[in-house]
Parts: sequence; structure tokens; C-alpha cells
Amino acid sequence: MADNEDDGEWSPWEKEEAVAKEEEEEEPRVSEHEENQPLIPSSSYLVEVCEENLMMDGSDTIRLVGPKPSLLPQYLTAAIVTLGSFSMGCVLGYSSPAGPLLLANSTDGQPFLTEDQNNWFGSSLSLGAMIGGPVCGIGLTTIGRKGTMQVSAIPFVAGWILIAFATNFAMLMAGRIITGFCCGVSSMVITTYIGEFASPSIRGVLGSSFQLMVTLGLLYAMAIGAFVSSWQVLAGVCAIPPVIYFALLFFIKESPVYLLTKGKDDKAAAALQYFRGSDCNIQLELDMMRESIAESKRNKASFRDLLKPQNMKPLLIAIALMFFQQFSGINPVLFNLSIIFQDAGSSLKAAYSSIIISVVQVLATLFAVIVMDKAGRKLLLVASSSVMALSLVVLGEFFYEKMVDESWAVETLGWLPLVALIMFILAFSYGYGPVPWLMLGELFASDVKELAASITTLCNWTLSFIVTIIFLPVKNVIGDYGIYWVFSGICVLNLIFCVCVVPETKGKTLEEINAYFGAQPTDRSNSRTRNRSEM
Repeated sequence: MADNEDDGEWSPWEKEEAVAKEEEEEEPRVSEHEENQPLIPSSSYLVEVCEENLMMDGSDTIRLVGPKPSLLPQYLTAAIVTLGSFSMGCVLGYSSPAGPLLLANSTDGQPFLTEDQNNWFGSSLSLGAMIGGPVCGIGLTTIGRKGTMQVSAIPFVAGWILIAFATNFAMLMAGRIITGFCCGVSSMVITTYIGEFASPSIRGVLGSSFQLMVTLGLLYAMAIGAFVSSWQVLAGVCAIPPVIYFALLFFIKESPVYLLTKGKDDKAAAALQYFRGSDCNIQLELDMMRESIAESKRNKASFRDLLKPQNMKPLLIAIALMFFQQFSGINPVLFNLSIIFQDAGSSLKAAYSSIIISVVQVLATLFAVIVMDKAGRKLLLVASSSVMALSLVVLGEFFYEKMVDESWAVETLGWLPLVALIMFILAFSYGYGPVPWLMLGELFASDVKELAASITTLCNWTLSFIVTIIFLPVKNVIGDYGIYWVFSGICVLNLIFCVCVVPETKGKTLEEINAYFGAQPTDRSNSRTRNRSEM
């Protein structure tokens, strides 16, 4: 007979031990490391969690039962940095009211532009922006997000001063290219910075605020341009926002992500604590940031990595979205609003019509900010491309009728260009204005995001330059109605592309989006999936 319980001897606690053993076998064995992993991808380190207040309810989401991160510091910081977006909007909107003044040579002794020169003046903004994007990439990694914004604000002001005191076409072009350069920097650094401090619950709102402030800058330039008769004064007024932007940047915190990459852990913790509030335990999120940065360094992306199917597919989609954004005709329309209304012969003053368009753009973008995380990206893109196609057909039809019988078209349909352009701007602003930029931060895996975003941004500004510089020559060849019908046809192709190709990213984690394009899940992802299935 065996002399121990395992060899079959009876024990008075045998029943209790058997029950305990069964419970132990049924209980899922999860390591302490896995238990503390949030149910989100490792690359998405911007997590709205407090470590000791985390509960998992068996779904794909996280439920908070304690203090939530404070949102006020995030809103205040976003309001300050998007003054750079406002300044960018002033640059985009300047050429519409200033163009007719420069063409009319309304100020004696000052530069007079031909139609071709004015076309180059409007388009040269994109040339500067094409340079600004790559330079911004260098600045992000060397002097940080805050430092890059501060440095870019200085040439913003210098460019406007150069335009205001220009005595020849070369000075005007130089000032325009410099301010365009700052637009290229701003479009990259501001969205990057916001994405690194925003909590997931307001990521869509804060991300869309970039485009909202651009439209407010456009309205600012259009409204003041309607009441001043000097393009020099208008340039001086447009120099005010970047001055305020530069001053307020001293009061914001540096990105905790950048501080971690430089080994400044204490400062990174202090910055993240500021953004999340003093009541939130940030240790979990800070650890996730460190892990994501370490993973990105281990998997440093190269151009060869972009050729992988799981990276090439989202890159092509992102570039296509930027192509359709620019070849909808938005920038040629915005740069030449006053001239378009003059050509239409509308009874309403061209400057006032431009202000109405700008107000509509602001309201539509505000609507997009509110519904972005509810309606979904794909739905907004489909609705946007549909309405843009229809409105451009109507605008082209007006100019066709005007060519056939000008007096009848102006007297009977004089209201039509304003209505068509309102619908066009409305549709662009709630869809193709903010959504491509928001999806730019969602489509790519963390290891290729920086490289892919730089390429896509460069493509965007290149396409912007191409479409604005060819607008006038093509219009002279095929007529006003022809150019708008071409843009309409591109919007129809855009609609088909959105329906058939663009994925919906609303409510999906970054790993789920990457998996859609064929990326293999990581070991950590598999462990979190097991945890969810066992709970």
C-alpha cells in the first residue's frame, strides 16, 4: 500500500481537494502581464484609462469606473495649436479677395499682375507647402513638436510682411511661397501633435478641429477682404493670427511621446499628467507609450516596407483620397471665388458672395466635427462626393447657358452660381475636407505611419499645385462650363471609389484596421484576444 494520498490512500479532505482542483483547472491561466494589458492595439498608446479603475466587460471595449481623464487641458491646448490652422486658412483665403485688387492695379504705383501671374501667385502656395512637409519631418524629430510650431510661426509673419511691402511680382511670389512653406509645416506638425495627446473619446473631434480652424481663417481673410480696398492692408491683417499663435505656444506642453523618445521620462510623465488631469493614474498609458516607441525603433520602416501588401494598400487608398480631395476642384474654386462670381455676372457683390460661401464652409465643418465619430468616415465621403458631383454639374450648366444667351442666363439664373457653390463647399467641408486627413492617422501601422504620412502629405500639396496651376489654361481651352464638368466627372469616379474601395474605420482599433489590409496579429494581440474570449 502506498504511504501517501497521491498513491491512493484515503484523506478526510479528499472531497474538498477534488473540488478545489476542478476550479483551478477551469480558471484561465493568465499572466499578470497579460491581465494588465488594455484591450487595444499596442500601437495605439493614447488610451483613456486609469490603471486602478479599469474593468473589462467581455467586449472589445474598456469600461471606466473611476475618475476619467480631464478633457479641458486637451481642449485648451488644441485651441492654441490650431491657431496655426487658422493662420493657414488666412493664406488659403487671401488670394480670393486680393486677386481682383492685384489684377485691377487698384493701388497706384504698386505691382500689377496679369492673369497668368495671378494664377501663379495663387498656386505658388502649394510649392512652398511641398517643401514644408519634408522639412517638418526633420523638425519633429530634432526640436520636437512644440519647437517646430514655434519656429514655423516666425516665417509665417515674415512672409506676410514681404507681401505687404512688395514692390514687384518677385516679392509677392517669395512671400506667398514662404507662407505656403509654413502651411506645409502646420498641416503636418499640428495633426501629429494633437494625435499624440488626445484621448480616444475626443480624438475625432480634436482631429477635425484642424480643418474647422482652417475654414475660420478663410472666413477671416474673406470678410476683411470685402471691406478693405488694399491688398497690402489685408496682408498686414492676416499677419496678426500667427503673431498670437507664436506667443501662446509658450504656454503649451511638449508632446509626451517626443519627450520619451529623447529619454526625458520625468518631463513626459508631467506632460501626460497635465493632459489627463491630476486624478488620473497615467502609469499604464505611459508604459504603453514607451513600449510603442521601443517597438517602432525595433521595426524602423524603410521604403521597402511600404511595398508590403498590408502597407501598400492603405498607402494607395490614402493617396487616392488626397487626389480626389484636390481634383474635386476645391482649391481653384477657393482661390478664385471672387473672380468666379464676377464672371457669373451675379447681382450680389462678389466679395459678399465669397463671405457667404466661407460661412457655409465653417458651419459644415463644424457639423463634421460633431458627427465624425457617429456617422462614420465612409458615409461622409460617399455623401460628400455625391453632392459635389451634382453641384458642379449645375455650376457648369449655368456657364453653358451663359455662353448660349448671356443676358437671359444672368437675369434668370443669376442666383444659381451662389447656390451651386454653397452646395459644393457644404459637401466638401463635411466630407472630403476633414475625413482624408483624419483617416491618414488611422490607415497605417505604427512602424510605417511617419513615412507613409510624409509621402501622402507631399502628394497632397503636389496635387494641389498641379490642379491650381492648370485651372486657368484648361478653362481657357474648354470654357468655364467644361472645367466644372470635368471636376464633376472626377467626383463621380470618386463616389465609385469610396463605395467599392474605402474601408470604414469608425469604431475600429488600429490593429483591426491593419488586419483588414492583411497584417498579421502580434503575440500581444493574440493574448488579448484570448483574454477576451475567456472572460
